[in-house]
Amino acid sequence: MQLIEWIPTANATLNLLSLLALSAGLYFIKHGRRDLHQRAMLTAFALSVLFLVLYLIRWSQTGPTPYLGPFRPLYFAILWTHTPLAALTPVLAILTLRRALRQEFAQHKRLARVTFPIWIYVSLTGLIIYGMLHYLR
Repeated sequence: MQLIEWIPTANATLNLLSLLALSAGLYFIKHGRRDLHQRAMLTAFALSVLFLVLYLIRWSQTGPTPYLGPFRPLYFAILWTHTPLAALTPVLAILTLRRALRQEFAQHKRLARVTFPIWIYVSLTGLIIYGMLHYLR
């Protein structure tokens, strides 16, 4: 098996780890642990950047993976919402992170209330898409 063929599984793992880091970040900030929140969110961001790099490498080499399974309407409904939100997430994440690093916490919090649910949704639907492409064919 070529290395490029492992990227979808590596990306699903990165996606899951990012989802866990995001969830931990929310838990930590809700419990007043700003230091751990910062680490968790920076970890989620780094994992997502690595995901994006690997995704672009694979996509440039193989193109999109068609879904030929029995749940095509469901797959495309999920993909229809996932794709534009996945394109928006890096922009929102960078803007939210920038606010935090500049210690503009009021603006950070307002933006994070938009960014966080979108990022969670993109991570979850990314895992669902992976599962459908690789296990529900």
